[in-house]
Amino acid sequence: MEGPKSENAADLTSKETLIKRYKLKPIWRLFMIVNLGLGAYMFVKPKKKTTSKEANRDVGNDKVPEEAFLQPSATSIPERPPPPVVLEERDRVPEDQQHDLLKWILEEKRKVKPRDLEEKKRIDEEKAILKHFIRAKSNPSL
Repeated sequence: MEGPKSENAADLTSKETLIKRYKLKPIWRLFMIVNLGLGAYMFVKPKKKTTSKEANRDVGNDKVPEEAFLQPSATSIPERPPPPVVLEERDRVPEDQQHDLLKWILEEKRKVKPRDLEEKKRIDEEKAILKHFIRAKSNPSL
C-alpha cells in the first residue's frame, strides 16, 4: 500500500510546484522586461552637457598658483622656430581639361535634387557661376 500513496504524494507536490511556478512566471517576465528597459534607457539617454558656469567651477577648484607661471624656470628648453614650409608648384591643368571639368561639374549639379528652397537657391547660384565660367574665353586657373 505504500506504493500508491508515494505516487500520489509525488504527483501532488509536482502539481503544486507547477502551479506556483506558473503563478510567478508573469511576474518574472515583467521584472525582466522592466530591467532590460531600464538598462537600455541608461545606455541610450543623452549625456548631460556641462554649462559654462559648471566648467568654470571645475577650473576654479584646480587653480595653479600664478607665481608658477610668472617666474621663468631655469630648466626651460629654448624653442626652435618651425622649419619653413616649401610649397611645390604643381603643373597647371590645360584649359580644355578645365572646360570639360566645369561642364562635368555643371552636369552633376543638374542631377542633384534639392531638399528645400534654400538649397535650391544655393545650387542655382553655383550653376550660374559655372555657366559663367564655361561661357568665358579664359577659365580660372585650377
